[in-house]
Amino acid sequence: MAEVDVEPAVTNIPKINAGKHLGFAWGPGDILVYETLYKSSGPVCPFIHEVRKDEDIYSPILRKLFNESHHIFVGLQTIREDLPSKNRKSQFVSISKNYRSVIRACMEELQQVADADVATRHGNQVSILLATELIWNLCEVLFIDAAPAGSLLLHLLDWVRLHKADVDEKAREVLQSESPAEHNDYWDVVVSYVLQGRLEEARQMLVKQATLQPAARNMYKLMDTLGTQTPTEFEVKWRHWHDEVDRCLQDNSFASNRHLELICKILVGDEDTLLEHKDLLSTWYHFLVTRLLFCHPTVKPTELHYYAQSCMTMFLDARSVPEPLDSILLAAFEFDIHQVIKDCSIALNNWWFVVFGCFLLLEYASGLFTHHSLWQLAVDYFDHCPEFGRVYLELQIERVPLDTEHKALKVLRICEQRQMSEQVRSICKIMAMRALRNNRLGSALSWSIRAKDAAFATLISERFLQDYCARGTFSDLDLIDNLGPAMLLSDRLTFLGKYREFHKLYGEKRFREAAKLLLSLMTAKIAPRSFWMTLLTDALPLLEQKEVSLEITEEDIELTKVELLRLALARNLAMAIVKEGTVES
Repeated sequence: MAEVDVEPAVTNIPKINAGKHLGFAWGPGDILVYETLYKSSGPVCPFIHEVRKDEDIYSPILRKLFNESHHIFVGLQTIREDLPSKNRKSQFVSISKNYRSVIRACMEELQQVADADVATRHGNQVSILLATELIWNLCEVLFIDAAPAGSLLLHLLDWVRLHKADVDEKAREVLQSESPAEHNDYWDVVVSYVLQGRLEEARQMLVKQATLQPAARNMYKLMDTLGTQTPTEFEVKWRHWHDEVDRCLQDNSFASNRHLELICKILVGDEDTLLEHKDLLSTWYHFLVTRLLFCHPTVKPTELHYYAQSCMTMFLDARSVPEPLDSILLAAFEFDIHQVIKDCSIALNNWWFVVFGCFLLLEYASGLFTHHSLWQLAVDYFDHCPEFGRVYLELQIERVPLDTEHKALKVLRICEQRQMSEQVRSICKIMAMRALRNNRLGSALSWSIRAKDAAFATLISERFLQDYCARGTFSDLDLIDNLGPAMLLSDRLTFLGKYREFHKLYGEKRFREAAKLLLSLMTAKIAPRSFWMTLLTDALPLLEQKEVSLEITEEDIELTKVELLRLALARNLAMAIVKEGTVES
């Protein structure tokens, strides 16, 4: 089959003046278009237009389609490879039906929307979903269920009946009338049932005529003869039945009623009669299935493409060009799944339906990443593309806007679960910097610790110490009190944590332990120079205690002579102040 080459759809941008120069900027799922000032002689459009390639993901109703199909996709990945092929086939058919039920549910919801402003757009979406479900159902019959000769036609009949259900509504109107047999649409309903192979329903309608005409009773019995065959006996008995129907036609058994004679011609598969009722068949593939039913009921899958091509040629006007849907269905009847996927990717307006192969799955998932909430679904699709999925995920995850801490934590959790350490650090640094700009020191320190960024943790620790010097109290005490091993990330963070611990010990009147910790902070050389005076000031109350709190060892003296000298001077100064105060009193 020849490939379908289709020009890309043209998107009209409103209020853009002809002949103007346009600028644009590519985005991950759209582009921004705007008029430039280059050699501008007239009024310039002041608007920036966002041109999206996939509008469907912004529809609240269709969003359910993406969400529900994602759940089915994840469940599909759990099917065990070691299951017998027969069991897996039944599971695949069940999953395919689940996909189609989701499509139908979305169609019904779209059809119920009564808003006139969006009626046209929803109508287009319904048409696309109808085509999608039609193609999917056929692919399910041919590729997934892979029905053999005999049962294949039964599946195709169900396919046509499901997508040509208007006859049932018309039948209800006829049966609810006072005289169904005299209703204007009575024979159209009977003929439509016959064309769909629904002979039992046709017989029930003929009961209305059987009381009036003997010929109708004969047709009632004739259709019952075909309807009672079992599949194993079908071919032999069908030939016998077909000869009987043909004999009735040759004998003019139904010449007294043109409608019954018409039905008889349909039953023998008269092509001219079938083509005279295009209005009831409506599509070439309905004509194909009806023709197979009454002429080749045991058709083999490998023969379908021949009948499909001939039926499309006979049904369509010689001057008409096949629609994209026709080409897709024809490719399916030819069992060319690659052509089906290619044509669907051109004809349909998004990648949802064609996400069978890895590269198409990547494209579809990349499109989902442009949406503010559907991006989370894309992660699972990338996970199941073993070759390039991780690379795509790493690139796309960096484009997710971190609007809130809640969203940032979601992204972070995804990255941590997949050991994406570089992305984890990047997210934490972004959030830490944002928190610092907003003077939320606790949040900034938490993010920097999570990023394991020693330099940034040092910077924030110094901000904590500066705030303490300015206000005399610490903020975010819960975080500082529970730093644990994380305080070892940097010297300044260690000092912050230990200094806060000193304050807790002092507050609990554990002066000896507090003094020992304070001394270690003085001698460890991790305190910022600007904080030394604060430490000395903290030592004064301890020097005034009746019991000796600061015990200085010889080892300490050897290690930090300068620091001890300063401490001694401070202690001497404190004693002088105390003595002077005593003399005055």
